[in-house]
Amino acid sequence: MKRNLLIALLAAVAMTGWAQVQTTTALVGSWSGKLDVGSMTLTIVLKLEQADGYVKVTMDSPDQAVQGLSAMKECLTDDSLAVKIESLGITYCARLKDGKLDGTFSQRGLTAPLVLAKEELKRPQHPQPPYPYTTEEVSFRNERDSATLAGTLCWPVGYNPKAKKKPAVVLFVSGSGLENRDEEIYDHKPFLVIADYLARQGIASLRYDDRAFGASKGGDLKNVTSEGFARDAAAGLEYLRSRKAFGKVGVIGHSEGGLIGFILGAQGLTDFLVSLAGTGVKGDTLGASQQNRALELMGMPANATVEKIHQDERVQNNPWLKWNVNYDPSENISKTKCPVFALNGDLDWQVISSLNLPGIERNLPKSKKNRIKEYPGLNHLFQHCTTGATNEYRQIEETISPEVLSDIAEWINGLKK
Repeated sequence: MKRNLLIALLAAVAMTGWAQVQTTTALVGSWSGKLDVGSMTLTIVLKLEQADGYVKVTMDSPDQAVQGLSAMKECLTDDSLAVKIESLGITYCARLKDGKLDGTFSQRGLTAPLVLAKEELKRPQHPQPPYPYTTEEVSFRNERDSATLAGTLCWPVGYNPKAKKKPAVVLFVSGSGLENRDEEIYDHKPFLVIADYLARQGIASLRYDDRAFGASKGGDLKNVTSEGFARDAAAGLEYLRSRKAFGKVGVIGHSEGGLIGFILGAQGLTDFLVSLAGTGVKGDTLGASQQNRALELMGMPANATVEKIHQDERVQNNPWLKWNVNYDPSENISKTKCPVFALNGDLDWQVISSLNLPGIERNLPKSKKNRIKEYPGLNHLFQHCTTGATNEYRQIEETISPEVLSDIAEWINGLKK
């Protein structure tokens, strides 16, 4: 999926975080515009968020599926700013003019004008208070990896701790890249939306920040692979069982989270699994399919191969990528005895449904409780979309298809019978 474009933002995907400045500014908000680099035009988004006296500055490149690049502040007032991403040689200096940030973008010899306009992204599915349920801030520990994971436990509507019948609970496991407990991407918060919906259907949930991200602390990031993230999730399942407040304890995993769900399933750690765009083929095959679909969307020859994936220097120098490229999920899928609901959108070009759903179905032990479903017109985030390209994610107001929400809740509640 990663491709070599002129602006090498992709090289810094793992460098997400916040640049913190003890100040205030009238420029707080999300600003977006088009960067013309001659051969192409890229959308650039600059976000300034204020919390506890700090202004946090990040940069996104939606057309390259990159978000949350930490930008350091050099100057910040109510009408001007200068920020930089030192590792990439990027600087952006601008002044407020006619309600827009009028400035210059520079990167290693390239200089181009960049005008950013303030945007208000609509996210109508995000729940708003007052909520008909209660939440609890909790934490749990992965001792092996010295990671403390912080999250939000969402109790279902009408929860009664004295009731004989205990509610089912799900642990959310996010996709690749460091993400917060809501799996936030371009102001969408899919895990929050799902948790809210499930709570209203009598199902509890726990969603947590990835290790060393957000409120979570500790845990190696330099050498971690999906197996390490699976240990984080296993600690979450253990914590939920220790509460003795729930009936079935399951997993909802998205993308890499679905892969992790099958690792947990093979170990007998989960009572059920909802795999949202989880992988069903070996990582090198997945990578080649991603790159070819991206090339097709760009009108270029689809010439990515498994061999080229293995030869990529980024794969050889990144433990997480190297592990995933060589990982074949079929064995863990075949060892997963719990009920599984595997979902995919037919316009998902990150985890292509026609390739991955058959891989899951082929290896999954047969059970009447299992369900495999492909949704027409949905992308990797399960949004209704036009092409499935990642640059559509932020443009779409819908966070997740209502049909998907309904199907997940109905399937989980059906397991109680």
